[in-house]
Amino acid sequence: MMRVLIVFLALGLVMACKTKSEYDLVKEKELASGKVVEDLFLDIKFGMGREDFFALCGKHNQNKVLINGDHYLQVQYIPRMPSGKSVEMNFFPDFEEDKLFFMPIEFSYNDWFPGNEDFSNDILMADVVDLLESWYGEGFFEVANKDKSISAMVKIDGNRLIRVFKKNINTVRVEILDLRVKDITEMTKKVEDAS
Repeated sequence: MMRVLIVFLALGLVMACKTKSEYDLVKEKELASGKVVEDLFLDIKFGMGREDFFALCGKHNQNKVLINGDHYLQVQYIPRMPSGKSVEMNFFPDFEEDKLFFMPIEFSYNDWFPGNEDFSNDILMADVVDLLESWYGEGFFEVANKDKSISAMVKIDGNRLIRVFKKNINTVRVEILDLRVKDITEMTKKVEDAS
């Protein structure tokens, strides 16, 4: 009887492992690694205080690296894209207890207009992932629902989660989250509640 119970427990563990998604497995492995990654871009880091963030943006603004954007994500950067196309990158972080932990970013091509396939959000998505791979290294993988009607490209390095998805017809959104502070499900609910 004890042997049968052990076999059933072992089968249950195997089945439980099989039901975990690639995302869940990568997230568990990365969090268990103890690796801490705080770098985002342009010397902006997780854990940075609000005053330090504004001071750094002010310095970048004086050097004409960043400008005040006319987007709800108030800071604008014009990165050099792998495709060579002109894009606007707008961002503005969230703080928890005066520490930066979440960075939403939105990208859009300057030359986008309806029907121009050279500037579609499919091409923008690939361009943004290529840019992020040049910043953070390879390792992005697709996460999707069963019918693939909703998908995102994801990379997890220790505590740093990067999620990239098509927000609408001309915008790709990137969300960079410190998993030590919150989980992406909490942030997704916050974004949905704000909509």
